[in-house]
Parts: sequence; C-alpha cells; structure tokens
Amino acid sequence: MSRPLLISDCDEVLLHMVAPFRDWLAESQGVIFKMEGNNFANAMRWEESGEAVGERDIWRLLGGFFDTEMYRQKPIAGAIESINTIAEHAEVVILTNLTDEREQTRVRQLADHGLNARVFTNQGPKGPALARIIEEYQPSRAIFIDDLPQHHESVAQDVPHVQRLHLCGEPMLAPHIDCAYEAGHAHARIDQWDQALPWLLDQFQKEPA
Repeated sequence: MSRPLLISDCDEVLLHMVAPFRDWLAESQGVIFKMEGNNFANAMRWEESGEAVGERDIWRLLGGFFDTEMYRQKPIAGAIESINTIAEHAEVVILTNLTDEREQTRVRQLADHGLNARVFTNQGPKGPALARIIEEYQPSRAIFIDDLPQHHESVAQDVPHVQRLHLCGEPMLAPHIDCAYEAGHAHARIDQWDQALPWLLDQFQKEPA
C-alpha cells in the first residue's frame, strides 16, 4: 500500500517571503510595502511619488527578488522541524508557484534550511498541478497546505478528496487573508506550526476515506 502524502506550499508556509521582500524593496528599489488590506498589489507604492506600483513592475520586482534575494528568506517558526517530523510518517513534496527555471534554486534553498524534498513548480491555480501529483504518487491519503485561499478553492474543485489545511505563518499577512476554512474550501485554518503539527499527524493516522 502506498504511503500518505503531504503537499506543502513554501512561501509564508515554510519560509517568510513578504517580510524580506519588503525590506529589499525599501533598501534598494525605492518602493514602500505596507499591507493594509487583502490586496497584495495595493500594498506597494513608489517612495518618491506615492503612486501605486503597476502590475508590470510588481511582476518585475517579484522576479528580481526570486532571482537574487532568496537567501534572505528564513524559516517560519517550527516549520522545518514539523515537516521533517511528518516525513517520518508520509512522503513530502513542495508545490510552489515559481517559474520552472527556479525549481532547483528552491530545492537548494530548502536543503540549506534542513529540508530535503522534491519540488514541483507551478503557475496559476494549484488544483490541476495537485491532481497530477496525486496521479503520480497514488497516496493512501493526502494533505495539502497553502497560505492562499484561492489555491484551496482550486484543489477543492479538482481533487476534493485531499485534506486541506489553510496556514499562513506570516503575521504581517495572516490577519488580511480571507479564510479558506470559513469559505468551505479547507478543512482547517491553523497559522502556527506548534498547533498545525498535531492536527496533521492526527489526519495521517486516520483510516483512509
């Protein structure tokens, strides 16, 4: 019988991203990042003019960060230890919305922090990508973790039998993100790993549905 499978996002689940991104923007890009609602795009303004950063520049800045600044990303408290504990009971893979050419950079980044796992890159909704992973692994049961509610909705539509944990480990973002659990697209919302780990282990110990 195949092993259980954990499919986890990376940014704001395992590693902080917005905080080091904000610092880099202020230090070298002339951009102030201040999260005041749940719209990421509205959080970025040019320091000199106060005008909102346009979509094209947002994507350019994000690309620049992932090209040269990933070393700034530090683990969210308890994340690496929890994933390695889960790896004693289940297969673990990472499903991250980065372009394909950054896959090995993310593998090395996580390994440098003590997590060795296969990485799948993706662009757009995660449901189709997760369906392909499930098809390949054929796990006895599977759990998906992500910080963004739209990915839980996508997975709920495409692979509804997968358990879904909404977890955002970045305090700057967590209060502003719509809750996938309240929307009915996740089975739980837990933002701290010391509480998430017992829930995950309990799910893996249950009999397959």
